[in-house]
Amino acid sequence: MTFDYSLDFKNIDFREHPELYRVGKGEQGVLLVEPYKSEILPHWRFKSLAMARRSASKIHKMFLAYKANGDFVGMDMARKFLQMGYTRSRRYANHKSGRKYKEGSKEVLDREEDKLKAESAQLFYEKSKKAREDRKYLELKKQHREHYEKQGKQ
Repeated sequence: MTFDYSLDFKNIDFREHPELYRVGKGEQGVLLVEPYKSEILPHWRFKSLAMARRSASKIHKMFLAYKANGDFVGMDMARKFLQMGYTRSRRYANHKSGRKYKEGSKEVLDREEDKLKAESAQLFYEKSKKAREDRKYLELKKQHREHYEKQGKQ
């Protein structure tokens, strides 16, 4: 099921209303779903290798804490932040400006490999992979989709 962008994200606490949450694809909703966005975002950093290491580790610990509480939405949001750490670090590893396309165009800019950003991306990738392959995460994701998404419950 697709991510529902029509919800009133400013006024919904998804910890209290997990039935409204939709997994969506990739990183959809990562900067919308509260209170998780506000809990995780302050720890999401990749400017330097040391920052990326601390960030990926902290967010993965948050994933494990959400897991210990049986909080699937929190787990999924932490997974999305880890994935976003990978994709953004990778973008800056490939393009120093962080822009893939020439301004006002669909022309792809030349790649400029930044080895430190590539290492940052790898850190986030490894933690992201651990999260998305976690057995409990996969079990809770399946349950969430069956209970709320496939049946259309809200």
